[in-house]
This record gives sequence, structure tokens and C-alpha cells, in this order.
Amino acid sequence: MFENILENKKGKKVVLLGNEAIVRGALEAGVNFVSTYPGTPSSEIGNIFYKMYSSGKFKGYFEFSTNEKVAMEAGIGASFSGLKTLVAMKNFGLNVALDALLPFVYTGSKGPTVIIVADDPSCHSSAQSEENSRFLASLAHIPILEPSDPQECKEFVKLGFALSKQFEIPVIVRTTTRVAHQRSLVELNSLSSNKFKGSFQKNPDKFITLPPRVLEMKKELFLKIEKIKSFAEKSDINKSFKGKSGLGIITSGISYLYAKESLARMDLDLGLLKLGFFNPLPVEKIEKFIKSLPGKQKKILILEELEPYLEKEVFILAKKMDCQIEVVGKKKDFEIGELSPDKVDEIIADFAGYKGGKEKKDLSYLTKDLKSSKRAPRLCPGCPYWLVVSAVKKAVDIKKVVFGGEIGCYMLFGSASIKMQDYLFCMGSSVGIGHGIKKAIAGSNDKKLISFVGDSSFFHAGIPPLINAVINKSNPLIIILQNDTTAMTGHQPHPGAFNVQGRIKIEDVVRGCGVKNLKVIDPVNQKEFIETIKKFLKNSEVSVIIVKKQCIQI
Repeated sequence: MFENILENKKGKKVVLLGNEAIVRGALEAGVNFVSTYPGTPSSEIGNIFYKMYSSGKFKGYFEFSTNEKVAMEAGIGASFSGLKTLVAMKNFGLNVALDALLPFVYTGSKGPTVIIVADDPSCHSSAQSEENSRFLASLAHIPILEPSDPQECKEFVKLGFALSKQFEIPVIVRTTTRVAHQRSLVELNSLSSNKFKGSFQKNPDKFITLPPRVLEMKKELFLKIEKIKSFAEKSDINKSFKGKSGLGIITSGISYLYAKESLARMDLDLGLLKLGFFNPLPVEKIEKFIKSLPGKQKKILILEELEPYLEKEVFILAKKMDCQIEVVGKKKDFEIGELSPDKVDEIIADFAGYKGGKEKKDLSYLTKDLKSSKRAPRLCPGCPYWLVVSAVKKAVDIKKVVFGGEIGCYMLFGSASIKMQDYLFCMGSSVGIGHGIKKAIAGSNDKKLISFVGDSSFFHAGIPPLINAVINKSNPLIIILQNDTTAMTGHQPHPGAFNVQGRIKIEDVVRGCGVKNLKVIDPVNQKEFIETIKKFLKNSEVSVIIVKKQCIQI
């Protein structure tokens, strides 16, 4: 799986996935410490490092952390000890990690640190929301680089480490699904040593964020950002292409590749500015690009996925320039969902007043022979969760019970064929929200509530809400689905997984949280399972059933 990634021939070209190229870039930079929590579209990064580390091919340190905040904190500790550090997660993981990340930007890094954040426009693997992590730039004041293809994934990771070293600040490399899962040729450089050896030197002035020092840190951070702005202006990862009219396009990430293809298909010669530095924006470079467009009447198209962050920044800049510039973005219809070549064709054609000319290439041949059967997502044949569905439906009238869901394979309990899910947010929330519902309806309506939690999700974020429910005396029935792996994202290990030495028993943790009503059940024993559900739903305290049955895929 990782032979190409470990190839040590400078100048050789190999085909890599975007996420594989990120791993290669980290190895070329000499990364020492890698921490992550799995989440598509970033999962392959951790999977590859895990396999290399387990087989002795990666001489640094790697871990699947219990959640993204813990992964960030472990990475911060490694950075404070001088190690070159990579932390990887998807966009919702960044939300979890923010508590640790924001002060980390203030203290700055010691060992160079790169944070990979993978967004998922169109929610291919993201049930919660279509989050746009670019807005973090305003909140965290953190440098953000946006690659558009696997070659840039590799190079931008290396640049991120170099930036972090020079300015002592963590750097985000933001990808999207189409960048992370794009495959193309990547030219390799030499691998660097990544031996694991750190040393922590006490430095309270740098590592402790307490007033009034924390405000001094903020001032130092702003000074760093100003210096990085100068660096961004000179960086060749921002690429400008001249056109023959007053029309120009400013873009970044995967949108840049779509724009190039679209302009070629329509034979349009427009100016094009591709921004690799998303934060801080290279303002002078943008101004220079706008001024370079021929004629007095200039019109700029901002081509970006999701909300118009870049459009707003360029619009403000154009106003400050005080010249005749029309800044336009895509239609509101295109602010939801990812862009595609067809959508970009429509956007650019409308922008440029394209009426035809060079005949557009017919690409239908690429898909006309591909036939796929449409079906709704469903649990795997033989999945132990089918036994859970069966037992619950026999034990209760599902119309009279509130069901809480979470992120995992059991999200599919909300499908039309099962109908056992009444709310779905994020890891740990089935219990947290369930507790709120039980408290809200107490005394007026004794409606039964069942919260489903996966084993990986339990370790990730399910323990605090369980403690909260116990201490604050509500009485949901919590069914923990222990299939011994992180199944949904690729069977990565977690603290209770079957392949973890010294694995933690979930029942021990549940008892430690103060739960008195606890039963561990093999769902094959349907009679016992059904009777326990009926019994526990009558309890006035929190009850937990741990359903133990390994994932059919392991």
C-alpha cells in the first residue's frame, strides 16, 4: 500500500492519492511525530502512517488518539519538545480540537507543526453540516495553505513545515474531498530522517497562557502574521496567468483546476490568479493581478466552493483600490454543494458572455458505458447491528420511543427501512441531547428514550455526557454498540478495539462513571436482549446495555 510513498529516488514520478502525497510530503520534510483521529476524507493519512509505523517503516512516532482534541494536545506536547509534528483530521474534528488549537497559535510552536484539515463539500461522508473551515482564518489567525492537486499536497506540507519553523507558528494545510481523493503523478524528492527524539525545556514565558502574558502573545502573533504576509506576497504557490481582456478569475484549491479545464474547453483567454496562500491573503499580489488586466473596465470572478469568503475579501480590497472593478461571485445556487466541471462551465460562460465558438469537448464518452444500480445506503449483510434493530423493534413500539443517533455505521438506523433515529448531531451527542430531552419532558410525559453510541464514539466523546446524565439524574437507556473497531472510517483501532494491547473494557469505564444498571449482552441471544431492554426502560436512573459482537468485516 505504501511502497510508492517510501520510494527514495529523487526525480521519480509516481501516481499518488492526495492523502498519500500528504504523507510523502511529511516524510520528505522529516516528520517525527504524527497524531490523528480517523475521519473521511482525511482517513488515509492515519491509515498509511499506522501501517508504516506498525511494520517498522516509519521511525518516528504515530498514534490514533482518542479524539481530535487529544490528537492536537499530543501534537502540541511533541512540538513543545522540539519534534517536527503532523496532526491530521477532518473538518468536524477541527471543531473538537479548537480548545487546544487557539491557544497553541498564541504560544506558537517550537518543533515545526503542520495541521491537516479536510473539508467535505457536498457532505459525501459528513452528516452534520457542510462546514467550511476557511472561516477559521479569521478566528484563529493561523496561516492556511490550499493545495489543488497531489503534487501541491506534497509540496504544501513541506512548505507548511518550513513556514512553521521560520515563524514558530502552526500551519494548516486545508484540503477538500476532491483534493484528498484525487490521484495524479507526483514528482518525488529525497526522504529525510525522522527518528523520534525530543527534549522538553521549561519555558513558562512561551508555554503558559495566563494574563497578562496571553495578551502579549496575541500582539506577538499579529506581528508574526504581518511577517508571513510579506512571505505570502513573494511565494510562488500563488500563480498568475495573463489574459487578453479585462476579465479575470481569482480562485484556489480544486476550483483552480476546474477553471483551467473550463477555459480550455471554451477557448477563453482570461486572466487567472490561483491562490495557494489562503491566509494571510497576498493582498498586493491580488491588486497587481487586477491592475494587470487590460482596459479600464475590469471584471473579476471569484471562483470558490461553499460560502463566499474570498469574494468578500476581494470586494473589500477592490473598494479600497478605488478603481472601476466589478467583483462577482457564483450564484447563490452554487453556495451549497461542491463545484464540478459542469457547474464551473456554467459560471464562467455566464461571466464571460460565452455564446459558443470553439466547440466544447464532448466528455460523455467517459461515463456512457458505466452502469450503476441505485440503492440507499444500508448496513452490511451479517452486520451485528441488524440484531440490535431486531431486538429493539421486538421490545418496544418504535413510534412511542425517542431514538438518539450519532456518527458511525449506526447512522443508518435513521434510514427509511429502519426508522430508529429521531436526532443526529455529532459524537457523544446522542447521550448529551438525550439527557436534555429527558429533563425537559420529566413530570409531564414519561416518554422512553434510547441513545445509541458506538464504541469508538464512546471513547471519543461519550464519557463526559454519560457522567453528566448520571450526576444530574436523568434516565435514558444507552445502548453501546461494541463492534471492536472504528468501522465506518476504515477499521482503525480505538482504546477498546480487539487488536489493541491492554485494551480498555467499556464496562469498567461505565461502572466507573457511576452507572448501576449495566448489562453486557451478545445480541445473538435475542431473548435476553429483549427482556433487558424492557426492564431497563422502566428504571428511574441511567441504564446501559453494552452489545458485544465484532464487525463482520474484521
